[in-house]
Amino acid sequence: MTDKIVVLTTCGSQEEAQRIARALVEQRLAACVNFTAPVQSVYWWQGGIEQEQEVILIVKSRRELFPKLAETLRALHSYEVPELIALPIVDGLAAYLDWMDRELASGTT
Repeated sequence: MTDKIVVLTTCGSQEEAQRIARALVEQRLAACVNFTAPVQSVYWWQGGIEQEQEVILIVKSRRELFPKLAETLRALHSYEVPELIALPIVDGLAAYLDWMDRELASGTT
């Protein structure tokens, strides 16, 4: 098991996804952020089923940075309750994991 994580979130627009992705990388809370073309999401919200187009962000980070990453994402996100889940990276190409370490902030800043 590594100390690296993949964080998933969704955004309501491509513009919001780009803004959040850039902020996370600039602040070195993410080594890389991928975002998808719009996807369809179906979910419960306030007692009813909703269906919307969203953009998925795939954020590569480190576990110790998650609190600051979450705080930053919440401040920039338009959703009242944004999706924000972190999945552990069990293993990976050593060179990629080393690159992540070089690009991420050191410790919780």
